[in-house]
Amino acid sequence: MDIIKQLVLSFLSTIGFSVLFSSPKETLGYAGLNGSIGWTLYYITTKVFHSNITGTFFGAVTVGLLGEFLARLRKKPATIFITSGIVPLVPGAGMYYTMLAIIENDFTMAATKGVETFFIAAAIAVGIIISSGFSRSIRRVKLKD
Repeated sequence: MDIIKQLVLSFLSTIGFSVLFSSPKETLGYAGLNGSIGWTLYYITTKVFHSNITGTFFGAVTVGLLGEFLARLRKKPATIFITSGIVPLVPGAGMYYTMLAIIENDFTMAATKGVETFFIAAAIAVGIIISSGFSRSIRRVKLKD
C-alpha cells in the first residue's frame, strides 16, 4: 500500500513542477509518469540495496531513458520530461539538514549529510549522462543502418 502512495504522490509532485516550469499541457501526464516511475524505482532500489545513493542513480537512469523515449514518442525536447521527472529525486532534505547542522555548530553531522547530499546529486548527474549517452549511441547506430 505504501508503494502506491509513493507512486501517486510522486506523480502529482512531478506534474506540479511541470506546471511550474511551464511545460506544454499535453506533456504533463507523460512527465508525471516519468517522475513517478523514476521515484518508484528509487524507492524499491533503496529498500533492496539500503543505499540512497544507489537508489538515486537507478532512478535517474530510469528518468533519463524514459525521458528520451517519451521525447521521441511525443516529438518534444527530452528536457521537458527529464527536468520535471528528476525533481522527486533531488536531495532537498539533505541540503536542508546540512545547513541546519552548520547553523547548530554540529560540523560532524554537517559533513556527513553534506557528503551524502553531494553523492546523491552526483548520482543524479551521472545517471542522466549515462542515459543520454546511451540514447545518442542508439541513434548513431540507427543512422548507420
